[in-house]
Amino acid sequence: MSNSSIGHHNLFHNQRLLRPVSLEHQSKLNSFGIVANSLFKAARRSSSFYRNDLKLRRSKSGIGGSRRSVIFTPRAVLSMEPSFELAGKFNLDGNIQMQVFVSNSLAASVAQINIQVTYSSDSLLLHWGAIHDVKEKWVLPSRRPNGTKNYKNRALRSPFIKSGSNSYISIVIDDPATQAVEFLVVDEAKNKWFKNNGQNFHIKLPIREKLIIPNVSVPEELVQIQAYLRWERKGKQMYTPEQEKEEYESAHFELLEEVARGTSIEDLRARLSNKNDRREIKEEPSVSKIKSRIPDDRREIKEPSVSKIKNRIPDDLVQIQAYVRWEKAGKPNYSREQQLREFEKAREELQTELDKGVSINEIQKKITKGEIKTEVSNQLQNKRIFSTKRIQRKKRDIMQLVNKHAAKSVDDKVSKYAEGKASVESKVLNAVELFAKEKEEHDGGAVLNKKIFKLADKELLVLVTKPGGKVKVHLATDLEQPVTLHWALSKKAGEWLEPPPNVLPPGSISLQVAAETQLKNESSTEFSYQVQSFEMEIEKDTFIGMPFVLLSNGRWMKNNGSDFYIEFGGGSKHIQKDASDGIGTAKALLDTIAKMESEAQKSFMHRFNIAADLMDKARDAGELGLAGIFVWLRFMATRQLIWNKNYNVKPREISKAQDRLTDLVQDIYANNPQHRELLRMVMFTVGRGGEGDVGQRIRDEILVIQRNNDCKGGMMEEWHQKLHNNTSPDDVIICQALIDYIKSDFDVGVYWKTLNENGITKERLLSYDRAIHSEPNFRRDQRDGLLRDLGNYMRTLKAVHSGADLDSAIGNCMGYRSEGQGFMVGVQINPVPGLPSGFPELLQFLLEHIEDKNVEALLEGLLEARQELRPLLFKSKDRLKDLLFLDIALDSTVRTVIERGYEELNNAGPEKIMHFITLVLENLALSSDDNEDLIYCLKGWKHALSMSNRKSDHWALFSKSVLDRTRLALASKAEWCQNVLQPSAEYLGSLLGVDQWALNIFTEEIIRAGSAAALSTLLNRLDPILRQTAHLGSWQVISPVEAVGYVVAVDELLTVQNKTYKLPTILVAKRVKGEEEIPDGTVAVLTPDMPDVLSHVSVRARTSKVCFATCFDPDILADLQAYEGKLLRLKPTSADIAYSEVKVGELADSNSTNLKEVSPSHLKLVRKQFRGRYAISSEEFTSEMVGAKSRNISYLKGKVPSWIEIPTSVALPFGVFEKVLNEDLNREVANKLQLLKKNLAEEFSALRQIRRTVLQLAAPPQLVQELKTKMQSSGMPWPGDEGVRRWEQAWMAIKKVWASKWNERAYFSTRKVKLDHDYLCMAVLVQEVINADYAFVIHTTNPSSRDSSEIYAEVVKGLGETLVGAYPGRALSFICKKNDLNTPQVLGYPSKPFGLFIKHSIIFRSDSNGEDLEGYAGAGLYDSVPMDEEEKVVLDYSSDPLITDDNFRRTILSSIARAGSVIEELYGSPQDIEGVIRDGKVYVVQTRPQM
Repeated sequence: MSNSSIGHHNLFHNQRLLRPVSLEHQSKLNSFGIVANSLFKAARRSSSFYRNDLKLRRSKSGIGGSRRSVIFTPRAVLSMEPSFELAGKFNLDGNIQMQVFVSNSLAASVAQINIQVTYSSDSLLLHWGAIHDVKEKWVLPSRRPNGTKNYKNRALRSPFIKSGSNSYISIVIDDPATQAVEFLVVDEAKNKWFKNNGQNFHIKLPIREKLIIPNVSVPEELVQIQAYLRWERKGKQMYTPEQEKEEYESAHFELLEEVARGTSIEDLRARLSNKNDRREIKEEPSVSKIKSRIPDDRREIKEPSVSKIKNRIPDDLVQIQAYVRWEKAGKPNYSREQQLREFEKAREELQTELDKGVSINEIQKKITKGEIKTEVSNQLQNKRIFSTKRIQRKKRDIMQLVNKHAAKSVDDKVSKYAEGKASVESKVLNAVELFAKEKEEHDGGAVLNKKIFKLADKELLVLVTKPGGKVKVHLATDLEQPVTLHWALSKKAGEWLEPPPNVLPPGSISLQVAAETQLKNESSTEFSYQVQSFEMEIEKDTFIGMPFVLLSNGRWMKNNGSDFYIEFGGGSKHIQKDASDGIGTAKALLDTIAKMESEAQKSFMHRFNIAADLMDKARDAGELGLAGIFVWLRFMATRQLIWNKNYNVKPREISKAQDRLTDLVQDIYANNPQHRELLRMVMFTVGRGGEGDVGQRIRDEILVIQRNNDCKGGMMEEWHQKLHNNTSPDDVIICQALIDYIKSDFDVGVYWKTLNENGITKERLLSYDRAIHSEPNFRRDQRDGLLRDLGNYMRTLKAVHSGADLDSAIGNCMGYRSEGQGFMVGVQINPVPGLPSGFPELLQFLLEHIEDKNVEALLEGLLEARQELRPLLFKSKDRLKDLLFLDIALDSTVRTVIERGYEELNNAGPEKIMHFITLVLENLALSSDDNEDLIYCLKGWKHALSMSNRKSDHWALFSKSVLDRTRLALASKAEWCQNVLQPSAEYLGSLLGVDQWALNIFTEEIIRAGSAAALSTLLNRLDPILRQTAHLGSWQVISPVEAVGYVVAVDELLTVQNKTYKLPTILVAKRVKGEEEIPDGTVAVLTPDMPDVLSHVSVRARTSKVCFATCFDPDILADLQAYEGKLLRLKPTSADIAYSEVKVGELADSNSTNLKEVSPSHLKLVRKQFRGRYAISSEEFTSEMVGAKSRNISYLKGKVPSWIEIPTSVALPFGVFEKVLNEDLNREVANKLQLLKKNLAEEFSALRQIRRTVLQLAAPPQLVQELKTKMQSSGMPWPGDEGVRRWEQAWMAIKKVWASKWNERAYFSTRKVKLDHDYLCMAVLVQEVINADYAFVIHTTNPSSRDSSEIYAEVVKGLGETLVGAYPGRALSFICKKNDLNTPQVLGYPSKPFGLFIKHSIIFRSDSNGEDLEGYAGAGLYDSVPMDEEEKVVLDYSSDPLITDDNFRRTILSSIARAGSVIEELYGSPQDIEGVIRDGKVYVVQTRPQM
């Protein structure tokens, strides 16, 4: 029997969805956008039936090939009638009864459960899952009833089928491992749950066997017949492609099971078909031939009458009839299933005519006369473009997509947002502005007032701050001549009062009713300014202001003839939510916008023209200026600002103003690549606009609608008046609401539903200058005409108001011309010249498939269109704006389509989710200015997919690292939005009176509307799958210590690191960078963040016996946060943490060491003395001269094997800093430092000032000479040989190492263990920098498991600072057994987005006596500073041999492990080792005892 013997009944052959075919830019579409023949393929024979898929399944299941038997778990039910047993009868609620029947007689390996409920509801669902083991969570079977949805990956929800007053459902379980099924019943609409006495219903299944399937191939024609019999048995229903595939597989498995039970292939063939009849059916096989192939007991096919076969309706007539139906319905966008139903209904209508005796010819004449035939033929001709479901994407080099256009200020300085600053410089800061910036950061409190006065070509700054409850006044000027300040204080305006003596700065002279103070010279190395300054502090609320004048070079200086005056309260109202007086914004621009808002409220025309007038100012202000314009327009778009206020404006005037504004934005876009992302956001918010006719169409065409459809009164007239007065984006929604209302058979509730879902309430309709009071009220005979005309009108409205409407954007680029009547009359738009070859066909494909349910091919097409368009966006041209709006529309459509595609991924494997991630990531990269990190994430995903396809053992582990990196990239993107947009939103919003809730969520809403949110959703779906596949579990336990404590949730560990908790505390911290201290009283830190296992905070946790772990499961983390304020017990293992609530009374009985009071510190520092030497060589390293870091390096030299390199070293020993400080040339610095150290007891902000003061030290000539001699004699290059500037760089690096004694982390760490900070001494180890390929840290005993037989190490690309410092992402981590150093085991691949690299240089390493104390993790607290700045490079792991080359990785990791083993053996104790790899060679730069 041939493969096509039952082809005309074959509903399973829909190959286009199973084996995608490449698109070659041809197609055949029918009259209303349906792939030609797709509606009637069910009636045609197929010459092949899953042939290729069958081969694929054979290879995977072991059928064919070798002759060994395999264990096989069938997924289908046999064709035997089942017998059921009552498994349970339950009373759900009152009279509602439920019966559950179970059967396993269908097949030895399959069980079926039938559930019947005496309850009828359209929203009744079975909330269920399978049980493999009593202790396990629910397993979600792959075989599910139709309509089943995945509920948060925790359960399945399957709909019941109504039958009269009852409901029923049937589920089939084909996995023999399933021991039971558990479920609840829920009426979703009523949120009513039916439970079994508060518990789940639990139905045990009979034990089922696994069949051993012999390696036999079942002929495909037999599977075809079995599939047909199943289809016939089920009532010849219409199947979706997915159901077709499942039915085919079920038929296949049924036959395999029969073979497993002893039935031979020949017996099967004899039962299913006549083996003597092998003739191939060329056309429609007769029913008798089909019946001859089916056993007698299965022959239920009835012969159709000869007249029906003879009068078969031509498909082209069915197409025309379907078109007529589609047009009458208002030309809706049908899904594939709806298209099939419509086609069959059209065929039924024509068949009814035939049954009445009408001939085919008469039908043909009837339905093809007039315009219908012409229109259908045109549709057929125009839409026959693609014959397949997919496009063939061009191969491109991903690296060609890289943009490195980070936003910069006008002086070409990189913005500060990447450093976590809320303030981004929009211009070059001059001396007084830099002074203000430093003081604001130092004082840390609120800025009460800030003014800059012009003094000819110089400036005078007055800054009033409020640190610690006191008012502090800073005054600074960049005048070069000495300046005297003549000043007073006032308790009311205009008053001059003599300042009290306690507020006078040193050197001030008290006069009658005033005081005089000489301004002092002040400079900053870090902030690079030099000014004359004054500082004064008074108690709060004592005085309200300060009048003053200046005296310089014998000349009095005033403020335009009057005294200068500064109010301590700023004289202005408190702005809501402390908008920081515009810090981090283009404040002058925002102030101008606020002043002009009353004018802008008149109409959209006024607002767009004002925005156009401000564009030059915004461009000159840089990134923050454009952000300010966007924020303002976004407030408008979200209806936070008034759209129209007593002003009548024509639509064409609005359109013209839009056009003017978008033309200016287009020009800025062409010339400022660093701001393109912001400019796209502006254009999206504004909409396209259009000169002349397109805008006027809005006004004219509403009259056409009223005239054509006889609807001149009521709501339509009110809308007409509103449109004439002032059209707005609301009109797009109103038009859509009318269309939905008409389509719903004039259900006015649908009209209001559409309006309300899009933010338009009845109150808003009444608020228009021309209010809309009435509801629509149309006649049924108006239906078709209104749908037609409103559909056309929607195009006009979107052409003006929408910046992201794909249809209008394509029309504007491809061009159109209308010479008909009514709509778009005389409107002509020429095509954009220079479009790529095949681009119009590609756009047509998108329009035809825009409503596809299966979205993968559509997404590929959208991204291909964006890629084709991309080169044109970088060329300045008159029509650039149209191309930009097309790209914005394509971008927006991707976001919409991917959200529609989530359902497609419910049951998808990880590879498909990963593919969707690459598509959304590509879309995000195409829309981003600085996208290098995103591109390398994209390359990482493609490499992960290739690993998966190769069945690499590490594919899931590597994919997890790419997922983590992608999350970091999204976090960076969100941070950019927060830093650039939120300050402007808060400041401008406060000036304009915008609702506080709108300001609070401003940035969040921007992020949620973009591709980043969709990408985050996909990552969240994939994460648990990867963790399960890679056996990562839900936790990484860094410090496994049992703990009992009260739960406290915090955003950042950094913000509480100096706090002391009185009760034992479990911190659940959203962010942990890696360099923080752990607060006193903390017994555990749990975080979703991923600090390295060897980071400072990780080492500190292990040293302090604090439980520390990363939680990868957001549900577990949310559960922990829900325990806030409650007492929990944590019991960690090396890979998991069990937690449970503890009663308060149990706390006292706990034996946990974490609950004991901290005993007084036994640690003591010994003050080191200067030994008369400014510099020493490694041979002179002793405990009196240098710390353990230097001594260990000296000890290793000559004792390790030659394949381990030890860098040459010299040092500035203990006491040198103190000696330099006491030199006469540094006396002023010493005095200032002494004062600051006294203040330190009360004000920790002095730490920063101390560090800056240390940087002012001058180098004694003897130090310079001794260091030069030691470095040169040791073979190290002397920086001074390259010039004075190079020595100054080296000297600054040395001072930064000394200054790090006063960094916050180190200072509070010593306070915590009660060490005398004054006794801490700092030597400086000097080494040549090795320009590393990789850097590593080794712990020779696994710190997580405490297994001394394992070496644990982490490796990063570039310098080790990204490993030991607070750099985001994880390092590559591995373990290695000490008895098998050639077999390292990778635990995790790297996710750090950046690496640090440096040219040949010198590094100055901290080496304090605090690092020598046993039991105190002093290492890493202080800074190591290279002489030259490191280059920060975005990393591409997909081309790194450490990732891609297994042999290379094994060699490098083994050599690192061997080095660790050698050094541990040398010391005889576990070691913490740092080193680098250069050209495959190992360099060890330091070692110390492992804490």
